[in-house]
Amino acid sequence: MFRFEQLEIWRLAVDYAKDCYRIADNFPKYETYALGDQLRRATISISNNIAEGSVGSVANFKKYLNVAIASTLETVNILNFAYEIKYLKLKDKEEMYEKAERLIRKIRNFSKSLQ
Repeated sequence: MFRFEQLEIWRLAVDYAKDCYRIADNFPKYETYALGDQLRRATISISNNIAEGSVGSVANFKKYLNVAIASTLETVNILNFAYEIKYLKLKDKEEMYEKAERLIRKIRNFSKSLQ
């Protein structure tokens, strides 16, 4: 098992990505290579950055964690846009916002705990 696989934030990021993938799968077919692809790339970037940053110095890891937060915010923006153009229901948007806020909070707390 790799170090990053033991991190709660990595597991949460993977679960969040699976949710985003399910949402993207429900976008209209003509959005498959546009908005859907953008959401998929942004959401997988979260766990990718946690994994990639887990090797090396603490300072370097913190940089990758900041990128993971930025990618989470990118997904929030995409989800908001999807809601605005009626690809996403309010209930689903709010649920994903809560998950994003929790993930960001956990990543920030983990980053602060690194010495």
